[in-house]
Amino acid sequence: MTGVNARLPKRHFNALDLSRLLAACAVLFWHYQHFFVPPVDFEFHVRRSIAPFYHQLAWAYDYGHVAVEYFWAVSGFVFAHVYLADPAARGRFWPARLARLWPLHLITLGVVAVLQAVYTASNGTAFIYHHQDWWHFTLNLFMAQTWGWQVNQSYNGPTWSLSTEILAYAAFWALLPMLRRMPALLALPVAVAMFALVFGNVLPPGARAETMGAKMATVVNCIGYFFAGVAVYGAALHGWLNTRRLFVLAPLLAIAGWELSGLKVHGHDAAILLGTLAVLAATLAIDLTDRDDALRFGRQLGDASYGIYLWHFPLQLALVLLVDATLGTRMVFRQPVFLVIFVGASVLAGFASHRWIERPAQRMVMRWIDRLRHVRAVAA
Repeated sequence: MTGVNARLPKRHFNALDLSRLLAACAVLFWHYQHFFVPPVDFEFHVRRSIAPFYHQLAWAYDYGHVAVEYFWAVSGFVFAHVYLADPAARGRFWPARLARLWPLHLITLGVVAVLQAVYTASNGTAFIYHHQDWWHFTLNLFMAQTWGWQVNQSYNGPTWSLSTEILAYAAFWALLPMLRRMPALLALPVAVAMFALVFGNVLPPGARAETMGAKMATVVNCIGYFFAGVAVYGAALHGWLNTRRLFVLAPLLAIAGWELSGLKVHGHDAAILLGTLAVLAATLAIDLTDRDDALRFGRQLGDASYGIYLWHFPLQLALVLLVDATLGTRMVFRQPVFLVIFVGASVLAGFASHRWIERPAQRMVMRWIDRLRHVRAVAA
């Protein structure tokens, strides 16, 4: 399966884009507990129920972190849509990834490094992510901060998920020629193999364990979710997942995830996996039903998700520094106004970042790459 036959006829998946914005906001609620962590050198557990509107938003506060797995699956789906039908994809793949991800990552890395230095000077320790040294800065610089060489998360901590995704990109790039011929039949075994390593305890659990195997478990999990997204796209491409089947499959997956969540071994992991696939199936079903692009507004909203994800921790750290300097107690973050400020500022930063930082930087980097290619072609 090559060329134009390797792409679904729908150009934009608006509901999927909208779901990316909602997923980014879910992460904000999960990380809101950071506001209540005092200056300590070790892990500090927070009673999340003290957060504003906890009883109304308990699921977001307690499980917002599962949005990361959903991001990985959506990335696999989107990459399959963009690259499977493009015969020149392998040549432009890495330049496009570099231009899209690296500029904002570098900016937020620098901002966090400065803010953490200020926080450490005042408190004697860093805020949340304590490994603020040259080694971890170098790993962050090359987006390799979760490839197994780290002690733990560092600097702009949430970017750990982007770092793992780089390795999923590499696997996708390497397999792309074969994926074009059999997207679902290749992607599904890859995903199953990755999940088998995690669920079968071949790799030891625990992102904070000291062994390389334990640290790589997160990478393997990411590759599994990414290729699960590719497999869903491939199944839809073959006609195996049409709108009717997706609408039936989504609640069945959700129910199965709920039932398996009570298992003592990997029950939580199984629930996240099946829940992620349920949301992806439901979102895809909505998009395939929306033939007139009534949800086109979701496209612009989804554009803000990357900026929201990268800017929310620097904004959180800045708010903590401001409150520490002016009010002297972090219990003020229990007030609803601070939740509104944090979420609102993060969302606005996401939209502003996409328009005034990400898109211009992307165009600039691509121009540099094109010039470099031209110079090499002339020299050759």
